[in-house]
Amino acid sequence: MKTANMDISISKMTQEDVDGVFEIEANSYGPHHWSKESFYNEIQNNIATYYVAKNKDNEIVGFMGAWTILDESHITTIAIKPEYKRQHIGESLLMNFIEDSYKKFVKYITLEVRVSNEPAINLYKKYSFKSLGTRKGYYQDNNEDALIMWTENIFSDNFKDMYNKNKSELVKQVNLTCLSE
Repeated sequence: MKTANMDISISKMTQEDVDGVFEIEANSYGPHHWSKESFYNEIQNNIATYYVAKNKDNEIVGFMGAWTILDESHITTIAIKPEYKRQHIGESLLMNFIEDSYKKFVKYITLEVRVSNEPAINLYKKYSFKSLGTRKGYYQDNNEDALIMWTENIFSDNFKDMYNKNKSELVKQVNLTCLSE
C-alpha cells in the first residue's frame, strides 16, 4: 500500500513510551514477547538504543531497538502496529537507525529475521543486508529458523549510494521528523 505523505516522528524511547511499545510487542510476538521490565532495562542499558515512531496524533505506531558494541550494531527488534504495516514505518525506523549509526561510526549492522518473514527480508535486502547464515530453531514460539543478515561496511561507497537513493525515495512517501539525536 502506497502512503500519501504519512507524518511520522521518530524519537528515542522513554519510560512514558513503554506501555505503547509493550502493546505492539505483545500483539506482534504473542506469548514469547519481552516484558515491560525488559524495555525499562533497555532504556538504562548503555549499549542499547530504542526508538519509537509516532503518527501525527502522537500515537506509537512502531518501534525498534539495537545494541551497539564498538563498530557493530545488532538490531534486536522492530515491530509495527498491524494497521500501520506496509506504510514505510519500519523503513523509516531503519533509516533513522542508519543515520545514527553514521554519527556513532558504526561500520556494520546485523540482525536475525524469521525465514518466513518475507516483507522484512525484502526490506533488509533493499538496504543491502545479506544473509550470511541460519540459526536453526531460533524462535521459541514455533522453533522457526532465523536468517542472520549483515550489511557491508556502511561507509563504503556502494552502501552510501544505495542508502542515499533509498532515502530520497522514502522522503517522497513519508513526512519524517527524526528527533532521536
